[in-house]
Amino acid sequence: VQLVESGGGLVQAGGSLRLSCAASGITFSINAMGWYRQAPGKQRELVAAITSVGGMTNYADSVKGRFTISRDNANNTMYLQMNSLKPEDTAVYYCNVESYRWRLHYWGQGTQVTVSS
Repeated sequence: VQLVESGGGLVQAGGSLRLSCAASGITFSINAMGWYRQAPGKQRELVAAITSVGGMTNYADSVKGRFTISRDNANNTMYLQMNSLKPEDTAVYYCNVESYRWRLHYWGQGTQVTVSS
């Protein structure tokens, strides 16, 4: 399984970024895909997730109304549109895939998002 994130970078507060995650080598059924982030000195936290069946979404309270997760099932690609970015959104953002069977998790290498004030 290979998960490749892209789209991170440096942006001013109030700006927008769009993250992408391209998944390959997946030979199993996916239960959900998601974005996590980890800021320096903090634990990794769930930002947003989307299920394979039904496309149900779940967001951290801190990003509701500002971030939108979406997925292109045909191409196994996931996106995170981030608007109205705040300095506290600064973190390394990781793409995650959860298998349907056994609920195994697979991770990308991460992409840095830095929001300046």
